[in-house]
Amino acid sequence: MGSLDVLLMFFSDPASLMYSATTDPVLYRKHGFLKTRVWVFDIVSSIAGLFFFYVGLFGKKEREEVLFQEPLLNGSRSDSVDVSKKSDEVEIVSPFTKASLFDILTFSWMSPLLAVGYKKIIDFEDVPQLDGNDSVNGVYPIFKNKLDSYSNNISSEVTTLKLVKALLFCTWREILISAFFPLVYALASYVGPFLIDTFVQYLNGRREFKNEGYYLVSAFFVAKIAEGLSQRHWFFRVQQVGMRARAALIAVVYQKGLTLSSQSRQDRTSGEIINYMTVDAERIGDFTWNMHDLWMVPLQIILALLILYKNLGLASIAGFVTTVIFMLANIPLGNLQEKFQEKLMDSKDERMKATSEILRNMRILKLQGWEMKFFSKVVELRKNEEGWLRKYVYSWALASFVFWGAPSFVSAVTFGTCILMGIPLESGKILSALATFRILQEPIFNFPDTISMIAQTKVSLDRLASFLRLSDLQHNVIEKFPTPSSNVAFEISNGNFLWDPSTPDPLLKDLHLQVLHGMKVAVCGAIGSGKSSLLSCLLGEMTKLSGTTRLNGTKAYVAQSPWIQSGKIEENILFGREMDRERYERVLEACSLKTDLEIFSFGDQTIIGERGINLSGGQKQRIQIARALYQDADIYLFDDPFSAVDAHTGAHLYKYFEILSSGTDFMELVGAHKKALSSLDSVDTEPVSVNLRNGLQAGDMSKSKNVLEKEEDGKIDKIIEQKAQIVEEEEREKGRVGFQVYWKYITTAYKGGLVPLILLAQIIFQVLQIGSNYWMASTTPASKDVKPPVNGFTLIFVYVVLAIGSSFCVLVRALLLSTAGYKTATLLFQKMHLCIFRAPMSFFDSTPSGRILNRASTDQTEVDLNMPSQIAVVAFLIIQLLGVIAVMSQVAWQVFVIFIPVIATCILYQQYYIPTARELSRLIGVCQAPVIQHFAESVSGSTTIRSFNQESRFMDDNRKLTDGSSRPKFYVAGAMEWLCIRLDLLSSVTFAFSLVFLISMPEGVIDPGIAGLAVTYGLTLNMLQAWFIWDLCNLENKIICVERIIQYTCIPSEPPLTIEANKPDGNWPSFGKIDICGLQVRYAPHMPLVLRGISCTFPGGMKTGIVGRTGSGKSTLIQTLFRIVEPAAGQILIDNINLSAIGLHDLRSRLSIIPQDPTMFEGTVRSNLDPLEEYKDEEIWEALDMCQLGDEVRKKEGKLDCSVNENGENWSMGQRQLVCLGRVLLKRSKVLVLDEATASVDTATDNMIQQTLRQHFRDSTVITIAHRITSVLDSDMVLLLDHGLIAEYDIPTRLLENKSSSFSKLVAEFTVRSSSSFGSLSDL
Repeated sequence: MGSLDVLLMFFSDPASLMYSATTDPVLYRKHGFLKTRVWVFDIVSSIAGLFFFYVGLFGKKEREEVLFQEPLLNGSRSDSVDVSKKSDEVEIVSPFTKASLFDILTFSWMSPLLAVGYKKIIDFEDVPQLDGNDSVNGVYPIFKNKLDSYSNNISSEVTTLKLVKALLFCTWREILISAFFPLVYALASYVGPFLIDTFVQYLNGRREFKNEGYYLVSAFFVAKIAEGLSQRHWFFRVQQVGMRARAALIAVVYQKGLTLSSQSRQDRTSGEIINYMTVDAERIGDFTWNMHDLWMVPLQIILALLILYKNLGLASIAGFVTTVIFMLANIPLGNLQEKFQEKLMDSKDERMKATSEILRNMRILKLQGWEMKFFSKVVELRKNEEGWLRKYVYSWALASFVFWGAPSFVSAVTFGTCILMGIPLESGKILSALATFRILQEPIFNFPDTISMIAQTKVSLDRLASFLRLSDLQHNVIEKFPTPSSNVAFEISNGNFLWDPSTPDPLLKDLHLQVLHGMKVAVCGAIGSGKSSLLSCLLGEMTKLSGTTRLNGTKAYVAQSPWIQSGKIEENILFGREMDRERYERVLEACSLKTDLEIFSFGDQTIIGERGINLSGGQKQRIQIARALYQDADIYLFDDPFSAVDAHTGAHLYKYFEILSSGTDFMELVGAHKKALSSLDSVDTEPVSVNLRNGLQAGDMSKSKNVLEKEEDGKIDKIIEQKAQIVEEEEREKGRVGFQVYWKYITTAYKGGLVPLILLAQIIFQVLQIGSNYWMASTTPASKDVKPPVNGFTLIFVYVVLAIGSSFCVLVRALLLSTAGYKTATLLFQKMHLCIFRAPMSFFDSTPSGRILNRASTDQTEVDLNMPSQIAVVAFLIIQLLGVIAVMSQVAWQVFVIFIPVIATCILYQQYYIPTARELSRLIGVCQAPVIQHFAESVSGSTTIRSFNQESRFMDDNRKLTDGSSRPKFYVAGAMEWLCIRLDLLSSVTFAFSLVFLISMPEGVIDPGIAGLAVTYGLTLNMLQAWFIWDLCNLENKIICVERIIQYTCIPSEPPLTIEANKPDGNWPSFGKIDICGLQVRYAPHMPLVLRGISCTFPGGMKTGIVGRTGSGKSTLIQTLFRIVEPAAGQILIDNINLSAIGLHDLRSRLSIIPQDPTMFEGTVRSNLDPLEEYKDEEIWEALDMCQLGDEVRKKEGKLDCSVNENGENWSMGQRQLVCLGRVLLKRSKVLVLDEATASVDTATDNMIQQTLRQHFRDSTVITIAHRITSVLDSDMVLLLDHGLIAEYDIPTRLLENKSSSFSKLVAEFTVRSSSSFGSLSDL
């Protein structure tokens, strides 16, 4: 029966083959050794049968159905898309979706992208779309529906098991497909060890049938091809499953982040929520690499035992027991590694949390001169992390020792048992056993890793399940009016609301409130009285204990703290709505934004930096207001909307608020701005907590008659000058990674001194390994009839000595590698973070924090854990390959005839592949940051998003960004397998050629044992060759992490912190006189001047007020004073010392500022007031009492050590501003700057702050930027800026006497509005 007959038999009657496979072992037991031909036929036909079984079961049936369903008269098929489909759906079709069976098997569907990448540097637009089933929209709906059905649509019932079941349900088909390939791989990988003994016997002269050698070569070759194909598809499919799981989890975490209740938000910081997405979802996706190991490891051990039993009999039991001992010994080691990794991740979380907060508030840190103190805080956190990292890498070194030493020791025990039991050792059986042990090496080592990965994945699943169990906002808080035509806009009846459900007393009690359409209602009260909480209960943000809240119509909301999205100004205003040009222009006019847009080089197409970093406070607030007005809502909810806009702009905004259509409601919380009360219909002036209990009902009031006139200016759009945006695309290195990057990494630790020692240890290890195997092959006979040249004791003794020597080299190599990798990671971390903290503020203005965090987390983790072994394994594989070639050349030097051209072809393939893979890997890093940034922005602005009912749009944006980050990952995986499958084929051809050469040689020309050794090593040739190219390419992909870190070690630094030659005296500044001479300032070289040559003097010890329209340059002048921005020309002198000539720390530590945005850091009240730990408790209490916070802090548990949440969320805006006041009262500097410092406090508190400052800074130079004219009326001098120039500078009385002065007009306008406001109050 020929091989073709066997194959035909299988296709015609599969049962026959199954019968044959079952009866062969029985016949073997009965009649002795079966003919090799039968085993070969069984192997080849089984592999072919499994392949066609896969094709039949899992082949793309959808494509076949389309083919069969098409009418025959259609002619040839075309790839045209149905015209009814939208154009954007065309992009969904990926080359993987359209691929034929052959293309899928060989990964040829990757060829078009690789061709593009070889010709040019690919960009994101060149990367094809994902297959529909791999996208978020393909996976998430199935996952979410199943999770909801398992948990009965109740979030609190989500468990880890239900989460796993939902993940399995949406990926079960791919998991089954991916399970098929490791099964084929396991079977095919043991064909070589199984047939080696037969091959050695053949070379020794035993021939069982004609052409037996060629049948053996065919079996080896087919098995290697099957092994390569199955491994490649196995790796690709598990990555595909991982990407789908990751996409589903990111989407569900994002959706949960948008619906969390306020209490749940306090339980989880934004950093922790981001970690669920970046760490836990990623880890669960990575687990797919290990998901088949639980059944694969036992299967591989069983197959190995069968082969060992066939060759060595009962001695195989000793090998099995030793294997089990090594596996059990690995378990505590794995547990230790798991513990260290868990601690490492926890410490990393702490560091990233602190880093994230620092980056958000870098401006205030630099203004206060605190950045190096906070740098030391990050370094301290990193030291804790480094402690666990050190333990982890050395435990890894120990595990590496076990991994490489296990096969030698298992072999020694097995062979020793054979000697003791009298089982004859033949070279063929020994080589078969050695090959088997080498295959067993991986499962022995990986099994503890698998257990550890299961534990880590379970931790991540538990964390995600606990997050998904958190309480959501109540769905029934806001009810719709049954009759839309009702005159009532909203009403609250018997309302009791609170933030924390665990607290006994509601914050807002017995609310009775009804507001009719067209009313304008203002709510006033002291700081902390509940104004913002009242608005939150109307938005459905608070927990409702009882009562009803009903709303009639759509709503728009403006938050007290401006929330601005990264992106264009136009996108922020439209906020998801279609462009209505006429309405858009009216909104811009109404919000005084047209002048600002003229200043920006790109107008409303200007990209706003993270958190609106490149906008002034007033501009951010007005964009917020414009966003609300453009929505054309029925009800407008404004929370202190004019806190950051000047009086002139505030008046303009009020003048144009008639843009609100007839019947619109205007609920405005303006407790901090009594100047606005003149245009309101009803005012609540008592504390909310008292008056609201009595209820507030107002009748319909008259509506304003002014109508916004439409401006028809007929201007043609200006051609915008081509200038760079302040926030530019992330810089991405292009082309080949330079040798300099590798050299810098290798020589960072100990100047590369450990590298030669590591290589020497590996070379000695390889020599000893080959020596031990050579010893066993050459000193054992090819058959039992030949007497062995050495006795059994000598044989095993020499082998054990060589094994111990090689294991010792492995231990030395692993320890040195761990030491070098750890030191390198530590030094790179310090260099990068020092450069980041010393970077100028312009770097943070133009760099979203997501980019920096990506390097500090993802890239740093890669350098910490993977990069040392990644570089080392390439060097080790070169040494191993040279060893294999040396062994093979001993018996078949002619193999070089094909080996050299094959290697050349492999290198050509690698050169063809690497440009695409390298750029795709860079795109992975670039595409990950926007996902994190969008997620962080969405979590912080979730209230605004919900208030505009924009959750679905933001979910869609998140899905697009997630797909965008998955696209390069998917095609990197495909490209890698495209390369490896071709390398596998080439190495299999090389191996087959060497086998053909061996069987073609006359009998007796070569030693069968040595020839068998060459075959044993040849079995690993394709694996080593493929791994070498794979690791070389992977190294170039992964070294990009080092490249990105090194990129941030070259950031231009700020000027020195101290200059010893120009160090000011200890009492400087003693007078506080400030001279400004010809000052010109721009934020970046490519941007226009903001201050355009101003010159003036601020007298020492006097109070100077700076006023001007939003965007006129007030805050820029202050930033230049602190050298946050360096002058483009001109200079500033304080007490005749040029500020540009002294160190930054010497300057900033001598000045004080209360910033525009009140900032508090997570920690305690003490650490917020005195982060440098310079003052005693008594001094801190004194400062708290001065700023009216002493009593509030005394009420809290812990007093000065009472907790402050992330961003000071558990303190009101006003209280945060008072803490900032407390800081300057502690510092008592001679120069004090108030940058719109009272924007977030009510008028009474404003007066108190002004009085406190007058009392304690009587002899200091005080510079005040204020929107409230009253804050600067009592100043000694007033400076009025307009478009970066000095419009007026004089004493206030003189400016007021001149009725035509701009300052006089501002004061007059404010006075009229204030008197009108109080008139309205008296009428009430």
